[in-house]
Amino acid sequence: MTQPANIDAGAELDPVHPMKCPATARRAGGLTTAEVAERVARGEVNDVPVRSSRSTAEIVRGNVFTRFNAIIGVLWAIMLVVAPIQDSLFGFVIIANTGIGIIQEMRAKKTLDGLAVIGEAKPTVRRDGQAVEISTSEIVLGDVIELGPGDKIVVDGEAVEADGLEVDESLLTGEADPVLKKPGDKMMSGAFVVAGGGAFTATKVGREAYAAQLAEEASRFTLVHSELRSGISTILKYVTWMMIPTALGLVISQLVVKDNNFKDSIARTVGGIVPMIPEGLVLLTSVAFAIGVIRLGRKQCLVQELPAIEGLARVDVVCLDKTGTLTEGGMDVTELRPLNGTDEAYVRKVLGALGESDPRPNASLQAIIDAYPDSEVWRCTESLPFSSARKYSGAAFSEGDGENSTWLLGAPDVLLKSGDPALAEIDALNEQGLRVLLLARASRDLDDPAVASDAKATALVVLEQRLRPDAADTLRYFDEQNVKAKVISGDNAVSVGAVAGKLGLHGAADTVDARQLPTDQEEMADVLDSNSVFGRVTPQQKRDMVAALQSRGHTVAMTGDGVNDVLALKDADIGVSMGSGSEATRAVAQIVLLNNSFATLPSVVAEGRRVIGNITRVATLFLTKTVYSVLLAVLVVCFQVEYPFLPRHLTLLSTFTIGIPAFFLALAPNKERAKPHFVRRVMRYAIPSGVIAAVATFVTYMIARAYYTGPGDLDAETSVTTLTLFLVSMWVLAIIARPYTWWRITLVVSMGVAFLLVLAVPWLQNFFALKLVGAVMPWTAVGIAVLASALLELVWRRVTLRYPD
Repeated sequence: MTQPANIDAGAELDPVHPMKCPATARRAGGLTTAEVAERVARGEVNDVPVRSSRSTAEIVRGNVFTRFNAIIGVLWAIMLVVAPIQDSLFGFVIIANTGIGIIQEMRAKKTLDGLAVIGEAKPTVRRDGQAVEISTSEIVLGDVIELGPGDKIVVDGEAVEADGLEVDESLLTGEADPVLKKPGDKMMSGAFVVAGGGAFTATKVGREAYAAQLAEEASRFTLVHSELRSGISTILKYVTWMMIPTALGLVISQLVVKDNNFKDSIARTVGGIVPMIPEGLVLLTSVAFAIGVIRLGRKQCLVQELPAIEGLARVDVVCLDKTGTLTEGGMDVTELRPLNGTDEAYVRKVLGALGESDPRPNASLQAIIDAYPDSEVWRCTESLPFSSARKYSGAAFSEGDGENSTWLLGAPDVLLKSGDPALAEIDALNEQGLRVLLLARASRDLDDPAVASDAKATALVVLEQRLRPDAADTLRYFDEQNVKAKVISGDNAVSVGAVAGKLGLHGAADTVDARQLPTDQEEMADVLDSNSVFGRVTPQQKRDMVAALQSRGHTVAMTGDGVNDVLALKDADIGVSMGSGSEATRAVAQIVLLNNSFATLPSVVAEGRRVIGNITRVATLFLTKTVYSVLLAVLVVCFQVEYPFLPRHLTLLSTFTIGIPAFFLALAPNKERAKPHFVRRVMRYAIPSGVIAAVATFVTYMIARAYYTGPGDLDAETSVTTLTLFLVSMWVLAIIARPYTWWRITLVVSMGVAFLLVLAVPWLQNFFALKLVGAVMPWTAVGIAVLASALLELVWRRVTLRYPD
C-alpha cells in the first residue's frame, strides 16, 4: 500500500482560480422580449425535443411491423381462405398481443414524458435585464445563459463571463481534467461546470448544435442495448435460420409427397410452421419493461434508459455518496467554536460575509448563511469557489475600516498541518457523526497556489447532518439481497463512518481515508472488497474506485447528487441521481429519483429482478414450444407422414400452456438476483424439454396411426397426440412455476381444468376437432406423457445441479 499523501502539499499544488465577487463582477446584458420574439419567428429556437420515450408512430410501427408478424400475417391470410375460422385463431391472438403491446408502451410513454417534464433542467437566462429560469426548449439564438457549479451546458455557445469557470468536457472529448474557460472560449453542449461561475451566449441552438443532437439521441428511451434484449434477438435469429429449411421441408412433405386433400394439407403445413415462431416472447418482454416503467413512475422514479431497470437488478455492489443519499441535503449549524482567542462576534461577521460571497452556495455554506446573515458592511473583492478536489473555498474582503482580509473555509484535516492540536478536538466531533468546517485566515492572496499552507485557524463550524429516515431500512434491504453497500464520500472518514454506523451498515467502524488508498487498481480493489466506508475521496478517486470494483467482475451502481459524482456516475454500470441533484448528475444518470428518496432504490431493484427472472421463465416456455415444433416437423418429413395437428390444436395448446400462464408469470414478483448468460441458461432447459416433448408426442402419434383405421382415423390420431403434448407441456409449466404459491398452483390447475372442459363439452369438441376415441389409446397417451414428465423432472434436476448459476 502506498504511504499517505502529504495533506498540505496536496492542497498547495492544487490549482486555484479565484473569481470576482458577484457585487463587482461585470454582467453581460441579455435579450429583450422583442428580440426573443424576432428569433422565435425566424425559427432560431432550441427546438430539439428532449424525449424520454419513443414517439407514438414509432411505438405503433415497432409493435406492428415485425419480422414474425409479417410471417404470421401471410399464413393467417392463407388460412382465412382455405380453412375454417377456428384454424385462423392464431391471427386474432397476434392482433390482440400487438394491441396490448402498443397500449402498454403508450402508457409507459405517458408516464415517462410526464416525469421528464418534472425533472427537466431549467437554465437561467438574462432577459430584459432580469435572470429568469426557462425551459431548455425556450432558449433562442443569442440568449445569455448563466452558469454555476453543477450546471449542464445545454446549447453550444461562447463564454462572455468566466470567473474561475472550470468546465468538464469528458462526456464529449474523453478528457477527464476540467478546462478553465475565459471570455471568448467555446462552450460545448453536453459539458458541465465543476467550479466557478460565469455566462455564455448561445451561438448554436436546436439541431445545429451537434453535441446537443448526440445528447438527445443518447437520452432517448430505448428497448435495446441490454443483455436481455440482445439475448432474445440472438435466439430469434437462430430460430429464423432453423425455421426456414424445416418449414420448406414440411411444405414439400405435406403438399407433394402425401396425397391428401389440398386444403387439409395447407392447414396442416401452416399448423406446423406457426408454433415454431416464439411471437409472444418479444411482446411479453416489452410489456414487462413497460409495466415496470409505469410502476416506478408512480413512485416518482424516472428511468432515462430502459435497460437500467435490468442493470440495477444485476448489481452486486452499490456505491453510495453520503451527502444527499444517506443524509438529507440540508444541514444545521449546531455550534461555533472560536480558536486561538478569536472574538466570536468577529467570526460571525466573517461567516456572514463568506456566505454572501458565493452566489451558488452548497449545503454546508447554505447552513452558515441561514445561521449568520451578512451584515452588508464588508465588501467582497475576490472569491475562490469550492472545489471537491481542493476541499475548501475562500474569499477576500475589504472590511470597511481600511482593513483587508482573506479567508478560507473547508476541511480541517486539509487546511491544518498534521499533528495540529485542534485535530484531536475535531476527531471527537467527527466520531459523533457531526460535520466540521474550519475557518482559517490566510496570509497569501487567493490566486497563490500555496494559499492554504500557512493559514491561521480561527474557528470551527460544527454542522449536524439530517439522516434520511428511510436510509437504514434501505441499507438493510441491500444486505438481505446480498448487495454490498460501499459509502464513498468526500467528507472526513471518521464522520462518514459514524453516520454509516448510525444506519447499521456492516463494517462502518473500519473506515478508510482515501488519501491512503493505493493507486494500483488491483491493490485498490483488494481494499474495496474488504472495507465498506471511505472518506476524503476525490472525484477522480470515485471514478477509479468504480473501475477497480468492475475489474473484479462486480456490477456497480453509483448514487450521487453533486457535480463531484458525475464522473463516477458516468462510469458505473448504473448511475442513480437524486432529483434535487445538479443538472450534470441528472444528465448522465440512467435513473433519477425525482422524490429524492433513497428508499425508492429497492423498488427499482425489485422491478429489474421481476423483469429478468420472469422473462427467463417465460422464455423457457416459448422456446420449448419452438424446439418441439421444429423437431416434430423434422420427424414428419423424415417419416413421410401427415402433420398431426391443425392450427386450432396448437393455438389451444399454446394458449393454455404458454400464453395465459406466461402473461401472469411475467408480471409476478421475483426477488432472485439476476444472473448472467441469459441465452445459455434458457436453452439448457428449453432444448431437452422440447426434445422430450417432441419424441413423446411423435411416439404417441405413430402408435395411434397403427391402432386407428378407417374413416376419421386422422382425427382420432390427432386427438390422442394432442393429449400427450398437452400433458407434457403442462409438466414443463408446472416445473417453471416453482416455487409454488397459492396463485401459481391455481394458475396451473386452472389451465388443466380448461383443457378438460374442451374435451368434455360437445360443442368445444367439435370446434377444436378434439374427440378421444376408445379407452386404450387415450390411456396410452397418458402413460407416455407420464414417462416423459418423469424424464423431464430428472433432466431438469440434473441440469440444475450441474449448472447452479
